[in-house]
Amino acid sequence: MRLNKRLAIPALAVAAIVALSGCTDSGEAGDDSSAPAVDETIEFEAGTTMAELNEAGTITIGTKFDQPLFGQVDADGDPQGFDVEIAKLIAAKLGIPETGIVWTETVSANREPFIQSGEVDIVVATYTINDKRKEVISFAGPYYNAGQDLLVLAGNPEGIEGPEDLEGKPVCTVSGSTSEANIAEYTTNVTALSGYADCLEPLRSGAAVALTTDNVILAGLAEANDPEFEVVGNPFTEEPYGIGLAKDDTEFRNWINDVLEEAFEDGSWADAFERTAGTVLPVPDPPAVDRY
Repeated sequence: MRLNKRLAIPALAVAAIVALSGCTDSGEAGDDSSAPAVDETIEFEAGTTMAELNEAGTITIGTKFDQPLFGQVDADGDPQGFDVEIAKLIAAKLGIPETGIVWTETVSANREPFIQSGEVDIVVATYTINDKRKEVISFAGPYYNAGQDLLVLAGNPEGIEGPEDLEGKPVCTVSGSTSEANIAEYTTNVTALSGYADCLEPLRSGAAVALTTDNVILAGLAEANDPEFEVVGNPFTEEPYGIGLAKDDTEFRNWINDVLEEAFEDGSWADAFERTAGTVLPVPDPPAVDRY
């Protein structure tokens, strides 16, 4: 696998932080034995994004580098997780092997700009589909349904049972995320940082009483830092994860949806989940893709 050269050093820095904090990864997601089969004979209609990527033999994919279970770099600087496996499935169906993927770190605040500028071809990064984002990009999917929840210190010393208990209390989340917009309905005392892992120290120190984002991300952080934190377990939103791509590239969007539906049906989606997020979370039923 290749990392975007501009981001290779930060990726390794993240890996070092992960190692120091005791974060673990099963490693299975990166094994060659789990790599999706690449169809080297596939052909696409000339002029489509699929044809261009297939001919180039490479695709640049944006994902998170600090999200346990979904997108996190390992000790070698290679991304691992459910989002990464979904991205590999798409690349394989384009006739592109893992060695043809250029991974670029995308954080919540830069996902739309990276797609709009062409810096990435697609983004698979715990990326919630919403109408505001669809004004500037398009989405395929969803490929997973999450829900926003709260991470607190183990034992829940503040007795927080839901967002209604947060009025006036300091909460940490990520800048540019849907979580930031959602939590503003319950408290104005919000610290927005660049990554969710950055919120763990404020939570430890008492500078924040809770970290809020999607429950699956919180579950990964809690697992990686066991036994320091716990998830409240009371989701208060619905967060359908989609694959971001260029605005109005309808052919590419429909093709990715076809790939997802095939993965739902043939078991490869469930297999990818079991090897990654499924080490902590139960395997859910696949969602229905949105054919807007």
